[in-house]
Amino acid sequence: MFDAKKLLDQFLGSQVPGAGGTVRGRAGQVTQMAKDNPLAAGALAAVLLGTGTGREVTGAALKLGGLAAIAGLGYQAYKNYQAGKEPVAQPEAQPLPELLPPPADSGFSTEPAVVRNDFVLVLVRAMIAAARADGHIDDAERARIMDKVRLSGLDSEAQQFLDDELSNPVDLDAIVAAATTEEERVELYTASRLAIEPDSRAERGYLDLLAGRLGLADALVDHIEATVSAAKTPVAEPKTSVPRAGEPPIKSPW
Repeated sequence: MFDAKKLLDQFLGSQVPGAGGTVRGRAGQVTQMAKDNPLAAGALAAVLLGTGTGREVTGAALKLGGLAAIAGLGYQAYKNYQAGKEPVAQPEAQPLPELLPPPADSGFSTEPAVVRNDFVLVLVRAMIAAARADGHIDDAERARIMDKVRLSGLDSEAQQFLDDELSNPVDLDAIVAAATTEEERVELYTASRLAIEPDSRAERGYLDLLAGRLGLADALVDHIEATVSAAKTPVAEPKTSVPRAGEPPIKSPW
């Protein structure tokens, strides 16, 4: 059996060579690398979720980095929900705080000894299912995707797993049943929301159905939505003033 955590890390881009620094900095690096070389290890999300009918890779949060990103974002949303806070998205001009690993006793673990290999596979399965919600992956698109996957360096077992997920009908019952704790249910929804930007009725409907099937409270879903949206929102670039001809450059007060 292949290493599910390694596949998820590659899927979300955390293992791309040369991608380092802060979470947001790494996100920008990997997004550009995925555009420059969509067959590189770590660009699987661009290949699997960002192809077909002009579809774009859904934001920098897709490249935050493997299981740690899903667990960290899910934990942050769950913590805010339990504290009774209002779900407020991060302002565009404000940098995203560094994403920290959840505490070991939180139920949101990233340790291989604690996380079930089969559940990590379910997270990948859930992301692919969410990406398929708008119907853009047909047989011809699947064939094009798998042609690229075969060049990505994945072993044959991992390739077969991805091919099966793209070929077979989405088994939502199995995906939902795999999450046995509330923390896992939060992670499953978080992973699905990371995979897509629900700008179509089909995608929004799928996420609403998933939240209902998982039994997540509306307020908790709102917190996950706000947390993931904040992670996907790029920091606005500072505006610079251009002096008119003949005028001296405008100095920044900082």
